[in-house]
Amino acid sequence: MKNIKLKPVKDQVIVITGASSGIGLETARLAAKAGARVVIGARHEDEIQNIVKDIRSRGGEAVGIGMDVRKHEDHIKLKDTAIKAYGRIDTWVNNAGKSIFGKLTNTSLEDEKDLFETNFWGIRHGSLVALPELKKSKGALINLGSEVSGVAIPLQGMYSATKHAVKAFTDALRVELTKEKAPVSVTLVRPAAINTPYADHAKNSLEEGGPSLPAPIYDVSIVAKAILKAAEKPQRDAYIGFASRAFTVMETIAPKLSDKFLLKMFEQQKEGKQKHSMGETRSEQDHHVSKSSAYTKVTAGQKKVKDKGGEKRV
Repeated sequence: MKNIKLKPVKDQVIVITGASSGIGLETARLAAKAGARVVIGARHEDEIQNIVKDIRSRGGEAVGIGMDVRKHEDHIKLKDTAIKAYGRIDTWVNNAGKSIFGKLTNTSLEDEKDLFETNFWGIRHGSLVALPELKKSKGALINLGSEVSGVAIPLQGMYSATKHAVKAFTDALRVELTKEKAPVSVTLVRPAAINTPYADHAKNSLEEGGPSLPAPIYDVSIVAKAILKAAEKPQRDAYIGFASRAFTVMETIAPKLSDKFLLKMFEQQKEGKQKHSMGETRSEQDHHVSKSSAYTKVTAGQKKVKDKGGEKRV
């Protein structure tokens, strides 16, 4: 990946799945503000079209479709939409995902299968549909993993399993593409807990309480900026927040200590109150949110660049 030269974001066509809220929505807005032409998809067609209108009203370029990431053919439709509108794809962001909160003994097989269809197979479908176009454009494939791609947490055990699978798929694909000297950058984004409607949208199989994220929690803009940096500069892994990296290291060098630490997360993950929050980038649940991450800025090499209006962003 070192020899791959990616276009500046302002010159790119960027496809993003799961763009109706949270990380996907924030990334689409920031990409459009920087001058990229964005192609977005999510299940809620009406919400996607509202977002497209909003981006255009702010001077950006965007198209979008309603899609179900569990369906391979819907990724083809998203790809075709991008090619028809803009002629190519420079970056494809597989972002769509969800979770189940609850003990593994309490979650249903039906819900677990649906989770894998969305979180793992959705990324598989998107990656394989995007690759031929990314090879043509010498572009970037960016898959959303998690801090739990390397460690499993209680009450989100099945979610952790899906993100382990995403990491395995992404890592193997990267090596295979490197072997064939394909000009495609492959990045796994590994966010810590992020202030999005993620917990609001999660399936609640808890015995008591509502889904909530354990601290530390980082602002969604940190992830979106890291994604756009990976779209410009090849990067193997993008850890969002020091907590994400720390979890991985602890699990590797001190697994028993990691288990003891994870025991403390039980109560923290049952303190939420769910609400409908489609079209929102951030959750309204009551918790402290870190607005920046020095660790992510340093490791992602983020620096000030100008958007199409000349405004500096970090």
